[in-house]
Amino acid sequence: MHLSDFIITVVVVTASGALAPGPLFFGLLMQGSREGARAGFTCAVGHMLVELPLVFALSFGLLAAAREPAVKSVIGLIGGVGLISFGTLQIYNTLKNKPKAIDKQKISLSASSLILGAALTALNPYFILWWLTIGSILIIQAVAFAAITGVLVMYVAHVWMDYAYLTTIAHLGKKSRKLIGSRYYKVTLIAFGLILIYYGSTFILNAA
Repeated sequence: MHLSDFIITVVVVTASGALAPGPLFFGLLMQGSREGARAGFTCAVGHMLVELPLVFALSFGLLAAAREPAVKSVIGLIGGVGLISFGTLQIYNTLKNKPKAIDKQKISLSASSLILGAALTALNPYFILWWLTIGSILIIQAVAFAAITGVLVMYVAHVWMDYAYLTTIAHLGKKSRKLIGSRYYKVTLIAFGLILIYYGSTFILNAA
């Protein structure tokens, strides 16, 4: 496989995970509505801080251990509880504050964008599942292509899409805040909080 063909494969396959709406997507919309594109970039850094060590861990042979049912269940339970907590806190803060007070908040979910990106990545069992299935195929191909160098090439070809996508989502979150106004903004934040709770409940049920 030529380098160009390999990079194209990584980009196309990455879209299956990066562009699928999930907890990070909805959490970032809330964060982006306050901070704009900057929140997306910082969130992507937090995401990468969790993802990059995982990719190298899988590359060095931890794939089998991570596939153990007990490990998956623990990840699902912890992730579910975490997401429900995030969603509940968001709803509580939204109901507690007036629209103008919400508009002035600089931090969503009581965490910085960096922590938000890391937390909603680490607590998402579907993220782990993606790397254990689809992502592991890319890792295997990367190792076969050029060992650790191949893994680095693969990850660079993968992670740029996360940065572009998350920054764009945060920017749109800021724009939508201006479009929908304070009255509907409060309703929107509550809806996103409920979505996070839904994801958390789903993770717990699947882990049981």
